[in-house]
Amino acid sequence: MAAKVDPEKCTGCGACVDECPTDAIEMKDEKAVVNEDECVDCGACVDVCPSEAITLD
Repeated sequence: MAAKVDPEKCTGCGACVDECPTDAIEMKDEKAVVNEDECVDCGACVDVCPSEAITLD
């Protein structure tokens, strides 16, 4: 499992990128993208996302 970003909700603020302890999130085309191989399902990105665009599935 890994964090999933809803591109419809993502505002591109970058809070998740700054918060991710494994650097598993990067910005592409002004949207957050999760590298599933690096994500450890910690939920830090979910907690800081102001638009609630990230879920753990």
